Amino acid sequence: MDSRPTPPKPNPMQRWEKIARRVRVPLGFVTAALFLVECARTSPHSSEILWSLVLVLPGLAIRAVASGTVKKNQELTVTGPYAYTRNPLYLGSTLIAAGFAVALLSWPLALVLAAGFAVIYIPVIASEERFLSATFPEFDAYCRLVPRFFPRFPAAKLHKAKDLDPTSAPVTSDAPQGFSLALYRKHREYNAAVGAALLYLSLFFLQPLLGLILRGAR
Repeated sequence: MDSRPTPPKPNPMQRWEKIARRVRVPLGFVTAALFLVECARTSPHSSEILWSLVLVLPGLAIRAVASGTVKKNQELTVTGPYAYTRNPLYLGSTLIAAGFAVALLSWPLALVLAAGFAVIYIPVIASEERFLSATFPEFDAYCRLVPRFFPRFPAAKLHKAKDLDPTSAPVTSDAPQGFSLALYRKHREYNAAVGAALLYLSLFFLQPLLGLILRGAR
Protein backbone atom coordinates (compact mmCIF):
# COMPACT_ATOMS: atom_id res chain seq x y z
CA MET A 1 0.00 0.00 0.00
CA ASP A 2 1.33 3.40 -0.96
CA SER A 3 1.85 5.45 2.21
CA ARG A 4 2.94 8.60 0.44
CA PRO A 5 0.75 11.62 1.23
CA THR A 6 -1.68 12.68 -1.47
CA PRO A 7 -0.69 16.07 -2.90
CA PRO A 8 -3.26 18.77 -2.22
CA LYS A 9 -5.69 19.48 -5.01
CA PRO A 10 -5.28 22.88 -6.66
CA ASN A 11 -7.91 25.42 -5.70
CA PRO A 12 -10.08 27.06 -8.40
CA MET A 13 -7.77 30.08 -8.67
CA GLN A 14 -4.72 27.86 -9.21
CA ARG A 15 -6.60 25.87 -11.86
CA TRP A 16 -7.48 29.10 -13.63
CA GLU A 17 -3.89 30.29 -13.44
CA LYS A 18 -2.84 27.12 -15.25
CA ILE A 19 -5.45 27.71 -17.94
CA ALA A 20 -4.45 31.38 -18.25
CA ARG A 21 -0.81 30.42 -18.91
CA ARG A 22 -1.93 28.16 -21.74
CA VAL A 23 -4.37 30.50 -23.45
CA ARG A 24 -2.57 33.84 -23.21
CA VAL A 25 -0.67 33.39 -26.49
CA PRO A 26 -3.69 32.19 -28.53
CA LEU A 27 -5.74 35.05 -27.07
CA GLY A 28 -3.07 37.43 -28.36
CA PHE A 29 -3.86 36.29 -31.89
CA VAL A 30 -7.59 36.71 -31.22
CA THR A 31 -6.93 40.27 -30.05
CA ALA A 32 -4.88 40.97 -33.18
CA ALA A 33 -7.79 39.67 -35.28
CA LEU A 34 -10.17 42.03 -33.43
CA PHE A 35 -7.75 44.87 -34.14
CA LEU A 36 -7.85 44.06 -37.86
CA VAL A 37 -11.66 43.98 -37.79
CA GLU A 38 -11.65 47.41 -36.16
CA CYS A 39 -9.15 48.61 -38.77
CA ALA A 40 -11.50 47.48 -41.52
CA ARG A 41 -14.49 49.37 -40.13
CA THR A 42 -12.73 52.46 -38.72
CA SER A 43 -10.81 55.19 -40.50
CA PRO A 44 -7.86 56.09 -38.27
CA HIS A 45 -6.52 59.64 -38.27
CA SER A 46 -2.86 60.52 -38.43
CA SER A 47 -3.03 62.42 -35.13
CA GLU A 48 -4.35 59.34 -33.32
CA ILE A 49 -1.63 57.19 -34.84
CA LEU A 50 1.02 59.66 -33.73
CA TRP A 51 -0.37 59.70 -30.18
CA SER A 52 -0.34 55.90 -30.17
CA LEU A 53 3.41 55.93 -30.80
CA VAL A 54 3.86 57.70 -27.45
CA LEU A 55 2.74 54.42 -25.85
CA VAL A 56 3.83 51.79 -28.38
CA LEU A 57 7.47 52.85 -28.79
CA PRO A 58 8.24 52.96 -25.04
CA GLY A 59 6.41 49.65 -24.67
CA LEU A 60 8.59 48.03 -27.33
CA ALA A 61 11.71 49.53 -25.78
CA ILE A 62 10.85 48.27 -22.28
CA ARG A 63 10.17 44.78 -23.61
CA ALA A 64 13.38 44.78 -25.66
CA VAL A 65 15.59 45.80 -22.72
CA ALA A 66 13.82 43.40 -20.34
CA SER A 67 14.13 40.44 -22.71
CA GLY A 68 17.81 41.19 -23.17
CA THR A 69 18.35 41.28 -19.41
CA VAL A 70 16.36 38.42 -17.92
CA LYS A 71 17.64 34.84 -17.72
CA LYS A 72 14.38 33.00 -17.25
CA ASN A 73 14.31 30.29 -14.58
CA GLN A 74 18.09 30.56 -14.11
CA GLU A 75 18.49 33.50 -11.77
CA LEU A 76 16.55 36.30 -10.18
CA THR A 77 17.11 39.35 -12.33
CA VAL A 78 16.97 42.63 -10.44
CA THR A 79 18.92 44.88 -12.81
CA GLY A 80 17.87 47.10 -15.72
CA PRO A 81 14.08 47.50 -15.94
CA TYR A 82 13.69 44.87 -13.20
CA ALA A 83 14.98 47.44 -10.73
CA TYR A 84 11.90 49.58 -11.48
CA THR A 85 9.16 46.95 -11.79
CA ARG A 86 8.99 43.22 -11.24
CA ASN A 87 7.12 42.71 -14.51
CA PRO A 88 8.59 44.97 -17.21
CA LEU A 89 7.60 42.58 -20.00
CA TYR A 90 3.93 42.78 -19.04
CA LEU A 91 4.21 46.53 -18.53
CA GLY A 92 5.61 46.88 -22.04
CA SER A 93 2.86 44.69 -23.48
CA THR A 94 0.23 46.80 -21.73
CA LEU A 95 1.65 50.03 -23.18
CA ILE A 96 1.73 48.52 -26.67
CA ALA A 97 -1.85 47.28 -26.43
CA ALA A 98 -3.06 50.62 -25.06
CA GLY A 99 -1.26 52.41 -27.88
CA PHE A 100 -3.07 50.45 -30.56
CA ALA A 101 -6.40 51.06 -28.82
CA VAL A 102 -5.58 54.80 -28.96
CA ALA A 103 -4.68 54.51 -32.65
CA LEU A 104 -8.23 53.38 -33.42
CA LEU A 105 -10.01 55.17 -30.57
CA SER A 106 -11.85 51.87 -30.20
CA TRP A 107 -13.80 51.30 -27.00
CA PRO A 108 -14.55 47.64 -27.87
CA LEU A 109 -10.84 46.97 -28.33
CA ALA A 110 -9.98 48.85 -25.13
CA LEU A 111 -12.56 46.86 -23.13
CA VAL A 112 -11.30 43.54 -24.53
CA LEU A 113 -7.72 44.49 -23.65
CA ALA A 114 -8.65 45.56 -20.12
CA ALA A 115 -10.68 42.39 -19.55
CA GLY A 116 -7.86 40.26 -20.95
CA PHE A 117 -5.35 41.84 -18.58
CA ALA A 118 -7.60 41.30 -15.56
CA VAL A 119 -8.59 37.74 -16.44
CA ILE A 120 -5.33 36.46 -17.95
CA TYR A 121 -2.29 38.47 -16.93
CA ILE A 122 -3.09 39.07 -13.26
CA PRO A 123 -3.46 35.30 -12.59
CA VAL A 124 -0.34 34.56 -14.67
CA ILE A 125 1.68 37.11 -12.68
CA ALA A 126 0.47 35.56 -9.41
CA SER A 127 1.45 32.10 -10.62
CA GLU A 128 4.88 33.22 -11.76
CA GLU A 129 5.55 35.02 -8.49
CA ARG A 130 4.76 31.86 -6.51
CA PHE A 131 7.30 30.00 -8.64
CA LEU A 132 9.93 32.69 -8.14
CA SER A 133 9.33 32.79 -4.39
CA ALA A 134 9.77 29.01 -4.16
CA THR A 135 12.85 29.01 -6.42
CA PHE A 136 14.79 32.07 -5.25
CA PRO A 137 15.02 32.74 -1.47
CA GLU A 138 15.83 36.40 -2.15
CA PHE A 139 12.61 37.02 -4.08
CA ASP A 140 10.59 38.12 -1.04
CA ALA A 141 13.19 40.77 -0.18
CA TYR A 142 13.15 41.90 -3.81
CA CYS A 143 9.36 42.25 -3.65
CA ARG A 144 9.64 44.56 -0.66
CA LEU A 145 11.77 46.97 -2.69
CA VAL A 146 10.35 46.77 -6.22
CA PRO A 147 6.64 47.14 -7.12
CA ARG A 148 4.79 44.41 -8.99
CA PHE A 149 3.68 46.44 -12.02
CA PHE A 150 3.76 50.24 -11.95
CA PRO A 151 7.41 51.37 -11.96
CA ARG A 152 9.09 52.95 -8.99
CA PHE A 153 11.43 55.90 -9.47
CA PRO A 154 14.28 56.03 -8.80
CA ALA A 155 15.32 52.44 -9.39
CA ALA A 156 15.75 50.24 -6.35
CA LYS A 157 19.37 49.78 -5.30
CA LEU A 158 19.77 46.20 -4.16
CA HIS A 159 22.82 45.17 -2.17
CA LYS A 160 23.51 41.58 -1.22
CA ALA A 161 24.48 42.04 2.39
CA LYS A 162 21.79 44.58 3.24
CA ASP A 163 18.71 43.83 1.16
CA LEU A 164 18.81 40.21 0.00
CA ASP A 165 19.02 36.91 1.81
CA PRO A 166 22.73 36.27 2.38
CA THR A 167 22.16 32.50 2.32
CA SER A 168 21.01 32.58 -1.30
CA ALA A 169 22.99 33.05 -4.48
CA PRO A 170 21.61 36.45 -5.47
CA VAL A 171 21.86 38.50 -8.58
CA THR A 172 22.05 42.08 -7.38
CA SER A 173 22.52 45.44 -8.96
CA ASP A 174 26.17 45.14 -7.98
CA ALA A 175 26.53 42.14 -10.30
CA PRO A 176 28.09 42.59 -13.75
CA GLN A 177 24.89 42.40 -15.77
CA GLY A 178 23.45 44.40 -18.58
CA PHE A 179 21.61 44.14 -21.87
CA SER A 180 22.57 41.12 -23.98
CA LEU A 181 21.74 41.03 -27.67
CA ALA A 182 22.14 37.25 -27.54
CA LEU A 183 19.39 37.03 -24.92
CA TYR A 184 17.20 39.38 -26.93
CA ARG A 185 17.56 37.11 -29.93
CA LYS A 186 17.15 33.94 -27.87
CA HIS A 187 13.82 35.18 -26.54
CA ARG A 188 12.81 36.26 -30.08
CA GLU A 189 11.70 39.62 -28.79
CA TYR A 190 12.12 41.06 -32.30
CA ASN A 191 8.76 39.43 -33.03
CA ALA A 192 7.09 42.17 -30.97
CA ALA A 193 8.60 44.89 -33.17
CA VAL A 194 7.69 43.00 -36.35
CA GLY A 195 4.12 42.50 -35.13
CA ALA A 196 3.76 46.16 -34.21
CA ALA A 197 5.07 47.21 -37.64
CA LEU A 198 2.55 44.93 -39.36
CA LEU A 199 -0.32 46.32 -37.28
CA TYR A 200 0.69 49.87 -38.19
CA LEU A 201 0.81 48.91 -41.86
CA SER A 202 -2.71 47.54 -41.51
CA LEU A 203 -3.82 50.91 -40.13
CA PHE A 204 -2.73 52.60 -43.34
CA PHE A 205 -3.42 49.98 -46.00
CA LEU A 206 -6.11 47.54 -44.83
CA GLN A 207 -9.12 49.74 -45.60
CA PRO A 208 -7.86 50.80 -49.07
CA LEU A 209 -7.00 47.18 -49.87
CA LEU A 210 -10.43 45.96 -48.83
CA GLY A 211 -12.00 48.73 -50.91
CA LEU A 212 -10.09 47.58 -53.99
CA ILE A 213 -11.12 43.98 -53.39
CA LEU A 214 -14.79 44.88 -52.97
CA ARG A 215 -14.81 47.08 -56.07
CA GLY A 216 -13.16 44.30 -58.05
CA ALA A 217 -15.77 41.81 -56.89
CA ARG A 218 -18.67 43.94 -58.19
